[in-house]
Parts: sequence; structure tokens; C-alpha cells
Amino acid sequence: MVQMKAIQVKDGKSDSADGLFLGDYEKPTLQKGDGKVIVKVKAFGLNRMDIMQRRGQYPLPPGTTPILGVEFSGTIEDAGETDYKTGDEVFGLAIGGAYAEYIATPSSMLTRKPSHVSWIQAAAVPENWLTAYQALFTISELKEGQTALIHAGASGVGLAAIQLAKAYGAELVIATAGTDEKVKFVEQHGAKGVNYKTQNFADEVLKLTDNKGVDVLVDFIGASYWEKNLKSLGRDGRMVLLGLMGGAKTETPLDLSQILFKRLRIEGTTLRSRTLEYQGKLLQDFSKEALGKVFAKAKGEEGLDLVIHKVYDWKDIKEAHEEMEQAKNIGKIICTIDA
Repeated sequence: MVQMKAIQVKDGKSDSADGLFLGDYEKPTLQKGDGKVIVKVKAFGLNRMDIMQRRGQYPLPPGTTPILGVEFSGTIEDAGETDYKTGDEVFGLAIGGAYAEYIATPSSMLTRKPSHVSWIQAAAVPENWLTAYQALFTISELKEGQTALIHAGASGVGLAAIQLAKAYGAELVIATAGTDEKVKFVEQHGAKGVNYKTQNFADEVLKLTDNKGVDVLVDFIGASYWEKNLKSLGRDGRMVLLGLMGGAKTETPLDLSQILFKRLRIEGTTLRSRTLEYQGKLLQDFSKEALGKVFAKAKGEEGLDLVIHKVYDWKDIKEAHEEMEQAKNIGKIICTIDA
């Protein structure tokens, strides 16, 4: 049995980041005809689902490795029976397993890394930007001239959503954030910022939209924002629920009348629970439609801002998780592997 190094969780789950450790784990192998490749990981991104999984709060799809991590960049170690070659530079999505020296993943879940893009930049793209792209366009069908409200505006997904919405012609993008520093940052990236701790975001949305409400709303919070979200949505508005940071059950009985009267459409989604075919197609569509805009700045051209909050060596994974848990990040947290 060939071993590799991987970040693991002591006893399978841990409320604290102290439960994370770097140790030996079985290196993945390919099976004939499985359409997979093995990638030697150079960098991987952190996501809130990683923290939930570490705590035992994120049910995994059947057959998924217990190793954390759903996005990475690296080089092809074994191309299997695919069109890739050993040494090709790639980045992509995974159902799990990115916190490791090597990962086995379907070739459809990869795209090639441009030579002018760093490992860190490439690893910062898949989960955040694909989630934002899916929420805004695949699900919500945001159109040019419409308006949007993005919660957690200073998060990786939030900043991606703000910029994508503006790049594709949104008339107004409103973004919530929890500090004045974060509000200022989202405004630098094209949004009208609202401090949800000192302002009632629903009231601010109505002021900014002449009481019409927004066409599209992207939410990570859930129960605690339910009533204000319905108030913020305009007629025929669409809301995408991406997380439940504010709980899954409302404290007061649900009032469904606004859904009926405003003809609202509300849909929940997690990218990780989608089929490999769905994720692969989304990655290829995004690569064709938007990736050039995301990577333009890496070669000195005008484009979208790939915001990297902080880069950690993967040996410092405990500190990286704590940084995210304490909501200190503005943008993406990345870990690099020097093995």
C-alpha cells in the first residue's frame, strides 16, 4: 500500500481546529475505465463546508473520501485513459480529498491552468466562482439591467458574485457585510455595501430600489434572514439559498403570503451534492464564458479581482481553519503544499 501525506481529522470529527493533523494516508489509485486522473496537489482552497465537515455537520455523498477539500490546483501525475498528459497543469473541483498530496478525480472536473496563472490563483477559483456563477446565472437567470442582493459580500463567493453580476450588466448590486472595513471593500468591487450589524438590510434594499426590491438574492444565512429576505425581494424575484449559517429553523412561524403575492421563486443548492456530470458541465461552461475575465488581471489586463485573503502552508491548517471560523477573511484562504 503506497502512502501519501494528507490532512485528517482526529477521531473522524472535531469541533475545534485542534483536531486537524497531517499524517499518512493511502494514496489513491486509478481503475481501468474510470475516466479519472491523479493530480499531485500544489494548492487547495478552504471553504466553510470544510469546517462543517470537520465538525461532523456535513453529510457526505456516498463513497466520498473523509479527507476534506473540494478545490485544488496541481499537475497530472497519472493521466489514466484520458486526453491529459503527465505534467499537465490543471485546477478543478472534487467531491472531497483536496487536503492531500494526491487526489483522484474525473477528468471532466478539471480545466487547464494558463501558464501566467499561479497555483494559488488557480486554486482560488473553482468552488467560489462556480458557486457564484451557478447561483446568479444557471439558477437565478440574472439578466442585464436587473438588481441583486448578495449576502456575505466579503466572502470568497460573495466577492465573486458581486463582480460577476456587475460584469454581466446588473444595474445595481447590494452586498451585506459585518464590518465597516468589509463594507468599504465590497464597494470597491462594485457593490453598494450595507452593514447588517448596524443597518436593517431589508430597509436599505427598499430605499436603494425605490421600494421595488431586488430581482435576485443570494443567501448563505437561512432562518435568521428569512423575513428580511422576503421583504427585500421584488415581484418575480428569485432567491438562491447556499447555506444555513443563521440556522435551519425560523423562530417565528413562516409567513408564506409574500411568496404567493410576489410570485417568488426560492431554490436551495449545494454544488457538492450535484452529479459529476452537472459539475463537469458547469466547470466547462464557466471556463468558456467567464474564466478569461477572472484571469485577465494575472497577465496585466483589465478584469475581475481574484481576492486572496491569506496563504498558509498546509502544515498550518489549524490556523487557516481558525481564521475562517472567526470570519476574519476578506476573500479566499489558500493552503500550499511544498512536498
